[in-house]
Amino acid sequence: MAGQVKIALGVKSDPIEYRYSFEWLFRVMADEGVHNLQVGSFFELYQLPDDYFVELRQLAAAHGIRIASMFTAHRELGGFYRLDPRWEQVARRNYERFIEVGGLLGARSVGSNPGATMRDEMPDKEAGTECYLRNMKTLLEYAPRHGVEVLTVEPMSCLAEPPTLPEEMEAYMEPLLEHHEAHPASAVPGLCADTSHGYADAEGAVRHTHLELLGASLPYLTELHVKNTDAMFNSTFGFTPEERARGIVDLDAVRTMLEENADALPQREIIAYLEIGGPKLGRDYSDPLLERQLRESLRHMAAVLRTD
Repeated sequence: MAGQVKIALGVKSDPIEYRYSFEWLFRVMADEGVHNLQVGSFFELYQLPDDYFVELRQLAAAHGIRIASMFTAHRELGGFYRLDPRWEQVARRNYERFIEVGGLLGARSVGSNPGATMRDEMPDKEAGTECYLRNMKTLLEYAPRHGVEVLTVEPMSCLAEPPTLPEEMEAYMEPLLEHHEAHPASAVPGLCADTSHGYADAEGAVRHTHLELLGASLPYLTELHVKNTDAMFNSTFGFTPEERARGIVDLDAVRTMLEENADALPQREIIAYLEIGGPKLGRDYSDPLLERQLRESLRHMAAVLRTD
């Protein structure tokens, strides 16, 4: 029934990487009344000691910020698709550490896009999918041992990075849900959909709009990445007035879809995380623009999406 979805706002930490501190981000979020953080992965994360993450969780709490989720930022857990046991072992080891860090931070959910089949090895996609699902089933059982309740999967925008098509989302999620039902103590599998992900084919024809793919994700949706994009799903950006003028993502339509399909959702509370890269990284003329982009995008999201 319409109106029965609670939408809270959050930020994914990607744009501060090597630019601003977590404490700076916490201050901006608290000032804007946004209290949910999704930690985006960074290269050092997999090797930093436990006490770093305990301290980060405490710092967030001191600013009224809850680290509710973690999600990859660099496609770095995609080794399951390489059909090389050495790549699989590294992906598995790093995914386990990612889950462990999620537990240290107090995150309810941890997620990643599954990975990519190499463009020159597309016939291996099915075998890569089998490898990924085999590992994910056991990772679902690993996660609760570290306090993580949900493992999320992100639908992407091309056939080399499944799941993309509606039928692929079903083909990925149903086996994971069946495994969870057979092992109730395991983590819940879910989708972290993205408002900017549609599918344009090799000729550039749009086969599925971003709203169509969001609609296909609803039966499995547990959290949401929010960003803007162009008509070809090529570049992504936020929701400043200038960006809204050139983008195609209408957050009113996103909210309406969630509300009108509330009965299809596996949960009635969704955190919508602003996921933008920010301005050009590492320039004196561009780095200071990040704060304005975050604040204006969050204010637009609050005005349109927020229901909590």
